[in-house]
Amino acid sequence: MLMRTDPFRELDRLAQQFFTGPGTWSRPTPMPMDAYRAGDEFVVEFDLPGVTVDAIDLDVERNVLTVKAERRPSRTGEGIEMQVSERPLGVFSRQLFLGDTLDVNHIKADYQSGVLTLRIPIAEKAKPRKIAIGNTDNEPKQINA
Repeated sequence: MLMRTDPFRELDRLAQQFFTGPGTWSRPTPMPMDAYRAGDEFVVEFDLPGVTVDAIDLDVERNVLTVKAERRPSRTGEGIEMQVSERPLGVFSRQLFLGDTLDVNHIKADYQSGVLTLRIPIAEKAKPRKIAIGNTDNEPKQINA
């Protein structure tokens, strides 16, 4: 049996569960993320510990990226009597509005160690480019007489 030494931890967990509740498909819980630019791509990392790959859904529609994931109970069945259940279960979701400067047709997704990493390339039209400057000083001038 597992014993607790901090009585306020349980109170905090119950208050959080009461106010936010477990996520459902109609009212999902947001998931933490980091987003940054690395060279010619935009990288977004989502924390999804305990979620299996088949429980993650990625969708892009009109430059809106939607990530949904569901964390299911890991120990269920006959003979299982849960003593402590603090890990949040249910549905998690996040939507990102992607700018026109990102190439949504070439998004790469990887899932490792509970972190979903999306790599979104910067579109060619948004990359900086050099513009040649013409020099008209050396060209012969026409004089109208």
